[in-house]
This record gives sequence, C-alpha cells and structure tokens, in this order.
Amino acid sequence: MSTFIKSSFKSAWWLKNAHLQTIYPFLFRNAKVNLPLRRERLITPDDDFIDIDWLGEAYQPLIILLHGLTGSSQSTYIKGLQAQLLSDGFRSVALNFRGCSGELNHSARCYHSGETEDLDFLYKTLRAREPNTPIGMVGFSLGGNVLLKWLGESEDKPDLFAAVAVSVPLVLDICASTLDKGFSKLYRYKLLDELKVYLSAKHRYLEKLGRVHEASKIANLGDVSDIKSFWQYDDRVVAKLHGFKDVHDYYQRSSSRQFLKSIAVPTLVIQATDDPFMTPEVLPQQAHLSSYVQLEVTAGGGHVGFISGGTPFKPTYWLEQRIPEFIRQRYLARWPVHLASSKEV
Repeated sequence: MSTFIKSSFKSAWWLKNAHLQTIYPFLFRNAKVNLPLRRERLITPDDDFIDIDWLGEAYQPLIILLHGLTGSSQSTYIKGLQAQLLSDGFRSVALNFRGCSGELNHSARCYHSGETEDLDFLYKTLRAREPNTPIGMVGFSLGGNVLLKWLGESEDKPDLFAAVAVSVPLVLDICASTLDKGFSKLYRYKLLDELKVYLSAKHRYLEKLGRVHEASKIANLGDVSDIKSFWQYDDRVVAKLHGFKDVHDYYQRSSSRQFLKSIAVPTLVIQATDDPFMTPEVLPQQAHLSSYVQLEVTAGGGHVGFISGGTPFKPTYWLEQRIPEFIRQRYLARWPVHLASSKEV
C-alpha cells in the first residue's frame, strides 16, 4: 500500500511566503561552495556529449542527481545536497543536461521535461561499469519529472535502492498555465529570457562548429523573441526540435504523474501545496501511485525552497536533511550494516 506521509517540515517564520521560500536561496545562498568535483565527459549514442560531476570515493554507494530547468551541477541545491551526501557516506554524480555544463552541446537537440534518453544512457553506462554498486537517484523540478517518467516507463526495473523527486511539475499543462498568473509570471519571464538567450547562443555556436544542418533546425524555428508563455515556447521550440506534434502532444506524453503507478523502485515525492510553479491540482491521488511510491506534501516550502530555522538569515535547508534521511533508510533496509560517513573513513 502506498503511503501519504505527514511531513515534519515547517517554514522558517521569517520566510513564510512561498515566493520568499523560492527566491531566498537564489539570491542569498553561497554558490561558491568549494567541492573537490571531478568532471567526466560521456559521448552519447548520437555523437553528442553530456558532462557529469563526481564527488566522493569509488567504494561508496552512489547517488545520481538531476537539476531543474536552466540549472546545472553548479545549482546551489545540487551542491548543497552533494556536500551533505558526502558527509553521510554517499558518493554522488550530478548530471548536467545537454548544454548546461558551461559548454554548449553539438546538436540542436538539448533537454526537456520528458527527455529520458540521456538519463537512461547515463544509468546504463554507470551500471555496466559498477554492476554491484548500490545506486539511488534524486531529481529536482524538471529533473524530478524526468526521473519519475524514466522510472515509470522503463520496461526493465532499474536496479536502484531509492529515488527522490522534489517540486515536480507532475502535470505540465497545469504548470504552464500557473506560470501565466500573478507573481508567478516573474519566474516565467526569467526562465523564458534565459531559454531565448540560450537558443540564440546555440545557433551561433553550431554555425561556428560548421554543423550547418543542426544550426538550420534552430534557424527554422523563426523569430522567438515575441514568445511570452511556456505554452508558446513549448509549442514553437520544444515540440518542433524534439519530434512532438505540438505542445499538447508534448505535455500529454511528458507529464510524469501518469507514470507513478508503474514505478517499481522505492520512491519519495516531495511537493509543497504553495509551490508557485503549480497548483495542488497536480498532486497525485491514491489511484495514481504504485505501492513503491510515498508522497510527502508540505504546507509551505515554495519551489525547491523548503527552508526552516528560527533565526533570520541563518537558514536550515530541510531538503538536505530529509533526502539523505530517506536514502539512508532505504539503503539500510537492503544492506543492514553500518554506513560509514566521510568523517569516519
């Protein structure tokens, strides 16, 4: 029987508003955490590449991390979690979706909410290298949608001991419409602006590389400067670049809620009812969930915020407590032995 978990999360009294929860880490969290990361480049089956960033030692169990839209392995929520996982005795590797590692990728194709091929390629590559290593996954926002979709659509059950998805746009059309309303339009404006800049830079880069055919795919999209909503962007850009009929086809096929009932890996989904990127309407009901999925819904937290703590400007990033807690629980449920922290090694 799947579980609806009563959450222990309480918003910091000085960050009660959903938008403050969402914006605070972006504005005030130190992004220059000095972690001894090791970068590796993997060549994809279509002769493009993805970059992944490792932290930890080879003997440790491994957690694969997936960032959100316009994010990267340098996003503060990724780096903060990597640091905490290392302290708890887990190795981690952060996937940079195509074009997000600081170097543009070599094809017009990049990534989107339903693009699971690169995650599947990464998982199979790492599993082939390390057939006996315990592996888990964590995805945030768009990365969470990709993770849940991949878990549910996989014909063969992935050999994972745990998965966690946070602030997931479970029903994409509802989320796209939510970003057209009220204060949430500011997030839409910022994200779309970044995506347009990225698209223009990608076009110039592909021309510079001499990849004329790939560059033409972007040129054929026409002028995107007048795009003002995700409905328009996903229809005119994402759908056309990635083989969907239109935005409705993209949203229908890529929304992850429909895949939850097929998941066969112990999975925790963390959602906030005040998330400004969506409405409570996207939350799954019992009929949506397999017996492997636990849903933890918080009354506050915003979008990938979840900041607690009683002292202003001394935040506690609750996700960096809750996610490792679930991962430890699932790890010890399968391997009930002592899990050494990095301080003990």
